[in-house]
Amino acid sequence: MNSSSTQMYQWMKDLFPLCRSITGEGVRDTLKYFRKILPDLAIHEVPSGTKAFDWVVPDEWTIRDAYIEDESGKKIVDFQKNNLHLMGYSEPVDEWMNLDQLNEFLYSLPEQPSAVPYVTSYYKKRWGFCISYEQHMTLKKGNYHVVIDSEIKTGVMNYGEIIIPGKSSKEVFLSTYVCHPSMANNELSGPVVTTAIVKWLSSLKDLEYTYRIIYIPETIGSILYLSKHFEHLKKNVIAGFNITCIGDERCYSYLPSRDGGTLSDKVSLHVLKHIDSNFLRYKWTDRGSDERQYCAPGIDLPIATIMRSKYGEYPEYHCSLDNLNLVTAKGLEGGFNAIKSAISVIEENKFYKATVLCEPQLGKRGLYPTLSTKNTRKKVETMMNLLTYCDGTINLLEIAEIINKPFWEIVPIIEKLKDFKLVSECDPVSRK
Repeated sequence: MNSSSTQMYQWMKDLFPLCRSITGEGVRDTLKYFRKILPDLAIHEVPSGTKAFDWVVPDEWTIRDAYIEDESGKKIVDFQKNNLHLMGYSEPVDEWMNLDQLNEFLYSLPEQPSAVPYVTSYYKKRWGFCISYEQHMTLKKGNYHVVIDSEIKTGVMNYGEIIIPGKSSKEVFLSTYVCHPSMANNELSGPVVTTAIVKWLSSLKDLEYTYRIIYIPETIGSILYLSKHFEHLKKNVIAGFNITCIGDERCYSYLPSRDGGTLSDKVSLHVLKHIDSNFLRYKWTDRGSDERQYCAPGIDLPIATIMRSKYGEYPEYHCSLDNLNLVTAKGLEGGFNAIKSAISVIEENKFYKATVLCEPQLGKRGLYPTLSTKNTRKKVETMMNLLTYCDGTINLLEIAEIINKPFWEIVPIIEKLKDFKLVSECDPVSRK
């Protein structure tokens, strides 16, 4: 593991305790944390009641404390010890009730008895507590004091945005979300890896494309952002990724755009095939995150998703088992490298045309062995195959697919051929 992966894991540890939701201090504190790392990150606020297509930005939720006490005054459920104990957006309560009454407001997972589930109710007022099934079964008859010190009132929804300009006004769009409380893979891995990607992009000179990166609350955030920017995005975005669930070590996963054949899809499949040929390939009908909005009819952005274990497909999903033991520095490093590789392919994916007719004399340039043997061809096979397809009609990614070589292995070869002026970059040439 390198220092970058260790750093990402430290960010995870720092942010894990914060109680994030679709609005409120947890989101603001998370965005402020990332702004210390990325000074150019702009934090925007949108007033409650703002219309976004068919949706409306909800009132802001503030949570100060929540607990359940037994008759002796002992706290048997405490939000301060685990913020998953409280249903997200719970309205305020201060009542005594018996166990039968309390059970109507308790949520647990019999199939995962040690786990505390993650439950929310953003758009209908209610309250509730989440506890493990093991604890639920130990509750005794009696009276319980339920306290939720919360507030739901007119406020704002926050999101973060950073734009890194490139030579072209055409954009690569990256989106991640910051609205889940203490869960590691399905939440923090996304913004943490995204932040590392932004740091890397910011260190590069002469980027080909402009990069637009947003940190939003899931669903309402993407819908709101699209309602403000979708005409610009439709005109300028050539590729992009929804970055989520990218921090464990179990597998790599791919979810296509609705179109299925965009540049993002082609890049994702190429990268994952060469990183791990056993990656899991899902269908558009398996969607469930913000790709639903970015690829919606009428929006139709070219957004695909590269993940580790996909949301909804691993047993720790949406419960307290999705913790800092599930996500590792090594897992984050793998996720980072997958996204970085995909972006590098997009940046370097150009058209090239050979500058000489027939095969060039490579030997006199030191590019071909001067002693011909049985194995000579194998030593330069990739270079020769690359050259034979450099006719300006197909791009470098397409050539990499045809000759079945990782994109990152042919880039140094094309650079060497450029140095010897044997190929030149060109605009796409029509195949007659």
